[in-house]
Amino acid sequence: MSNTLLRVHPSELKIPYEYKRKRSCCMQLTNKTNQYVAFKVKTTSPRKYSVRHACGVLPPRSSCDITVTMQAPVEMLSDYHCKDKFLVQSVVVGHGATMRDFAPELFTKAPGRVIEEFKLRVVYVAANPPSPVPEEEEEEEEDASPRSEVMSHEVKMTSVFDAVTVSTLTDRSADEVSSAEDASVESMLVAEREFPVEENQKLQQQMELLRAARSSQQGFSAMFVLLVFMSSVCIGHFMKQIKV
Repeated sequence: MSNTLLRVHPSELKIPYEYKRKRSCCMQLTNKTNQYVAFKVKTTSPRKYSVRHACGVLPPRSSCDITVTMQAPVEMLSDYHCKDKFLVQSVVVGHGATMRDFAPELFTKAPGRVIEEFKLRVVYVAANPPSPVPEEEEEEEEDASPRSEVMSHEVKMTSVFDAVTVSTLTDRSADEVSSAEDASVESMLVAEREFPVEENQKLQQQMELLRAARSSQQGFSAMFVLLVFMSSVCIGHFMKQIKV
């Protein structure tokens, strides 16, 4: 919808809907003519919305911003459907007109007076909308969704396989560790068993050496006694001969 007097942008009012919080949106009015144009903004729910600069006079080729504020909603909506609408009326006024010349009668129908109207509907949007995605990317995502499901299934199967593999390897490693521990324990037991044998062998060798040393000492002492006895006999016999 287009007018010859004013350009209204945007063509619909998108207001963020948030529970128990006021939210606002803006629209811009632009005078497309070389004349002075008076405007007036109306709504189907005047208690629900407040409009800043609800009326005014635009000089030629000028613009102004209109702020629409929605009162804090007192209920949650399951959807964002809204039936509210706004109406922008415009009419040509005299050259150099100001707000002092503004009167509600300007927007009443009269012969030779053309009143243009532009309707805007209200659209509720999420307070924190997701980032927009280009259509091409959306199509790619839609095309890729079955693949993603397949990939997720493959990932799940891979994760399960990895879990089984890890558990198997863990069991094997546990068995290997336990077998190694058993082997180390057996080696320690064998060492403990062999240790007394080696000690006994060493003790036996030492005993044999001691016996040999004792036997040699006994043999030496007997020879010494025998020599002393023989020498004493010889000396006694020699002394008898000297006396005779």
